[in-house]
Amino acid sequence: MDRDANRALRARFDEVHGQYQQLRSGLDELQVRLAQLRITERSDDGQVTATVGARGQLISLDLHPSVYQVRDARGLGQKITATVQRATAAAAASTQELVAGYLPAGSGTPDFLRSGDFGSLLRRVDAIMGRDGGPT
Repeated sequence: MDRDANRALRARFDEVHGQYQQLRSGLDELQVRLAQLRITERSDDGQVTATVGARGQLISLDLHPSVYQVRDARGLGQKITATVQRATAAAAASTQELVAGYLPAGSGTPDFLRSGDFGSLLRRVDAIMGRDGGPT
């Protein structure tokens, strides 16, 4: 009986170790792809072009010369803000899609990237570890 249990434990360990090795090798590639990710959005009138990285950080902002013909600083600011926000939202979706391709199904991490709900991610870990999530 102990041998059967040991075999089952060893098989499970080998499976988990294999998943870890696959995940670890994929994370290096994922890190490179995330560092290279660029998302570009343009305002509806084409006057503002914003490019952001994987974390939504602004990499470049280009203004068409025609923005200087109309002296509406508030309107230009709103146009820039809206364009950067669209680029940031698209970067978040692209990042989530990339990460989901490298992590095991049901890991909860892609959902965390989408929602930002760190508590739900921790509750998922607690459930996996067999904890109730409450104080010990």
